[in-house]
Amino acid sequence: MLRVMNELEQVWTQKLSEARVKAENSGRADVAEYLALRATNDMVRQTSVEWLLDSLFEIASDANRGGANVSVETENSHRFEFGNVSLVGSLCRLRQGVRCLSVEAGWTRAPADGFMRGGALAVALISHFGRSKHNAELVLISEKNAPNWFSVGKNGGRDLFDAKNLQSHFRIFLGAA
Repeated sequence: MLRVMNELEQVWTQKLSEARVKAENSGRADVAEYLALRATNDMVRQTSVEWLLDSLFEIASDANRGGANVSVETENSHRFEFGNVSLVGSLCRLRQGVRCLSVEAGWTRAPADGFMRGGALAVALISHFGRSKHNAELVLISEKNAPNWFSVGKNGGRDLFDAKNLQSHFRIFLGAA
């Protein structure tokens, strides 16, 4: 579903790769190392965002096979705000009657977008239309060379966010929780 990378992302990836090769050939190992890290982080970000949104799509698809009648809308190259930071990524919106569950996930792309704090590689926002107390903010953090999504508490603490948490948000969306 969301695995198709848009044309701009393909061009960006190609340009980064060309710049890394050029830096290596000109003896700029520091620049080449930075560009290699950037490419690796972008791949981790993309894969993690895809996991989050594909997992939500799978949950909705399972519910629909049981007769839930949930519609799914997606948008790539979606721009959204998180505090003072501008993020680019994807949006998945589930609808059932007047209920709506939205998941926006992405990361900063240019210096003008701002900086993600706390070592975050990406950010995701989960929004429950009309039930904002159930909204959640997620950050993608790489710890011990493994990326994981964490929910950010009001006090700044972080809790691991996994498929069970996503299922919980889906149950809230359906009104079952």
